[in-house]
Amino acid sequence: MYGCEAWTISKQIQNKLEATEMWFLRRIPWTAKKTNESVLNEANKRRSLVRTIRKHQATFLGHVMRRGKLEHLVTTGKLEGKRSRGRQREKIMDGLATWLGPGKVSDILAAVKDRDLWRDMIANAYKQGT
Repeated sequence: MYGCEAWTISKQIQNKLEATEMWFLRRIPWTAKKTNESVLNEANKRRSLVRTIRKHQATFLGHVMRRGKLEHLVTTGKLEGKRSRGRQREKIMDGLATWLGPGKVSDILAAVKDRDLWRDMIANAYKQGT
């Protein structure tokens, strides 16, 4: 895997990404006298960094799930072995399940098989901006 498709975005990482995005957006001259709200309104008309990352992740997940190879087994957690002790790490599937809307991971895995349905789900979640 490569790039942002392999990231697990926790709330803490999401906050850091949003702060970095705001830092990027504030790279305007101080003489422009723009408020944070006006900069955010202009940015919301465009794409958000976290939303774009989630879209890339969902697209890549659909590709991996339809392929059905080793990556499919790793992503769904079907590999044999013991789980480590302590609090379990957040999985990519859990993060995408919350982003795509109410539903279970099993519903998402069923929707991935139908490519048109999967594209519609991604487009709707991207438009809603969740």
